[in-house]
Amino acid sequence: MAINLQKGQKIDIGLSKIIVGLGWDPNEGTGYDFDLDASAFLLNENRSLGSEGHFIFFNNLCGKGHSRADECKNAGCQSGEYGVKHTGDDPDGKSSDGDDDESLIVDLSKVPADILEINFVVTIHDAITRKQNFGQVRNSYIRVVDNTTSQEIAKYELGEDFSIETGVEFGRLYKRDGKWKFEASGIGYKEDLSFFLSKYFKGQIIK
Repeated sequence: MAINLQKGQKIDIGLSKIIVGLGWDPNEGTGYDFDLDASAFLLNENRSLGSEGHFIFFNNLCGKGHSRADECKNAGCQSGEYGVKHTGDDPDGKSSDGDDDESLIVDLSKVPADILEINFVVTIHDAITRKQNFGQVRNSYIRVVDNTTSQEIAKYELGEDFSIETGVEFGRLYKRDGKWKFEASGIGYKEDLSFFLSKYFKGQIIK
């Protein structure tokens, strides 16, 4: 049976091959499509990105700079360069039909030893121009699924926690004493993706 997590709750993963799914339903009548983007930040002991490839998002699905699923397929990117692979961008949230809007495939056995945390962030693309925020989003969640059995292990529903925020750290995987755990974060910011890049990337800002 899946565990329904509360904010700040932590659980042991106990698996190596998982899927981290993220979902949301934009309210109707806001004038624009909602383009929410899920990203993963692979962080070292300093809680920073070691390279541009450690930022997994719609323009770097696998750590090798591929922006399309067919590029990954043709290059044989099964689990990503660093054990994390984005399945692709959902530009308007309308194609999921109740399923995860975006998801990331994670093989913890292939995550490099120097990566101690994987932070999952969702931001609203062009939020200022479109005057959008998470107060206009409902049914948002992050869940962990066993990639071998497709069984849901844990789910954290964010509920109505946010109103003016435009970027949210949904959850994170982190390693302690050689074991991977998952924490339901639920930390909101009135910021865009560039804020998280400046927070976690110490070198040149990724375009």
